[in-house]
Amino acid sequence: MAFFSEDFHAFFSELNKNNNKEWFDKNRKRYENEVKNPFKKFVEHLISKVHGIDPNVNIEAKDAIMRINRDIRFSKDKTPYKTQAAAVISAGGRKNMSIPGQFFSLGINGMEIYGGLYQTDKTQLYNIRQHISYNLKKFEDLINDQKFKKQFGAIEGEKNKIIPTEFKADAKNQTLIYNKSFYFHCKFEPEIIVKDNLDEIWLDCYKTGKPICDFLHEGSQG
Repeated sequence: MAFFSEDFHAFFSELNKNNNKEWFDKNRKRYENEVKNPFKKFVEHLISKVHGIDPNVNIEAKDAIMRINRDIRFSKDKTPYKTQAAAVISAGGRKNMSIPGQFFSLGINGMEIYGGLYQTDKTQLYNIRQHISYNLKKFEDLINDQKFKKQFGAIEGEKNKIIPTEFKADAKNQTLIYNKSFYFHCKFEPEIIVKDNLDEIWLDCYKTGKPICDFLHEGSQG
């Protein structure tokens, strides 16, 4: 049985054209019935599956689900609502993005999945670079895994132009040491949202990305 109806995608398609409080208020019941409640159940289902793989992921749906309201305080785009439902499934949930995990969204762009570590402080970043440097072969085996490459392509992230001297020799051969964030992503077309096996597709991506997330988490701890 599918987790979402066709109206899930239709709601966001219409919201994209009518992104204002008046339209949203008129469609609030529809949002709750076709988007908010089904998405919560879906996230609860995924958390239970992930907890069976990694007991450290012991969060509730409310700890994972992002608000649909956009933060427009410092944005030129003043549209009040996001055009997707999104959640972060990790040991830290949405409130602690320093723990590697999986962010995903369902909306007008289909299903988008991001894994890895996007936010790092100075100490974490140093520790990760050191971990990569000390474990170059293991790291390269992980990022060159055929399933990972097929599913996600490669690790992305903004780079520093200057890194500590002690990492420069290894960085000549592995340029990801210059990164200050380490993430990977994939995207599925909108029609996937109503598939019966949406959870299996998501979990397959989670399992594929988990070894790299584990490596990054281990490294970030120092």
